[in-house]
Amino acid sequence: MSAAPFVHPTAIVEPGAQIGPGTSIWDHVHVRGPSTIGSDCIVGGKSYLAYGVEVGDRVKINSRVYICNGVTIEDGVMVSAGVTFTNDRYPRATDPSLEHLRSSEPDEHTQLTRVRRGATIGASAVIGSGLEIGPFAMVGMGSVVLRTVPAFHLVVGSPARSIAVVCRCGEPVARHHDGVIEDAENVVCPACGLRYSIRSGEVAELNPPS
Repeated sequence: MSAAPFVHPTAIVEPGAQIGPGTSIWDHVHVRGPSTIGSDCIVGGKSYLAYGVEVGDRVKINSRVYICNGVTIEDGVMVSAGVTFTNDRYPRATDPSLEHLRSSEPDEHTQLTRVRRGATIGASAVIGSGLEIGPFAMVGMGSVVLRTVPAFHLVVGSPARSIAVVCRCGEPVARHHDGVIEDAENVVCPACGLRYSIRSGEVAELNPPS
C-alpha cells in the first residue's frame, strides 16, 4: 500500500486540491485547487498546475512544467522539464477596447487537451490547445505540437510532424520513408519483443503486456 503523499515545505497546495498516496510534490511547486493528482506521481520543483487540472496515477512531471486549465493527463505519462501547455488559440490580455483586463477564469475560449496513457513529452516542448496526444506517443524535445498526435507515433519539430512509430518501451519500430510509414502486419520491437501492425498510419498492438 502506498505511503501518504509527500509535500515539500516550500510547495503550495491550495485547498480543494487532491493529492494521491505515494505522490511527491517537490520544492516551490504550486498546485491550484481543485486540481487532482493521482497516486505514486512525482511533480518536480517549480512546476505549476492550474485549477481543474487532472493527473492520473504514476505520472512523472519534471521541473518547471506549466500545466494550464483544461489539461488532463492520464496514467503513466512522462512530462519532461520545461514543458508548457496552452489552452487558448487566440489569447488576448484585454477586450478590444484595451480598457478591461480579461479574466483568467475558464471561458468559451478555453480549449481542452488530453495526454493519453503512457505518452512522453520531451523537454521544453510546447503543446497547443484543443488536441490529444495519443497513447504511448512520444513528443521530441523542443517540439511545438499544433495537432493531435496518433497513438505510438514519434513527432518532432516546429510544427511537430511524425517521423516514426515507437513501442511501449520507447524504441522505434518503424520509420517514415518519403513521408510515409509503410503498412506492416507484424512489426517486432528489437528491444522488448512486443509486436504491432501498422495500417494507414494507425498502430495496433498484437501482444500487449497483460
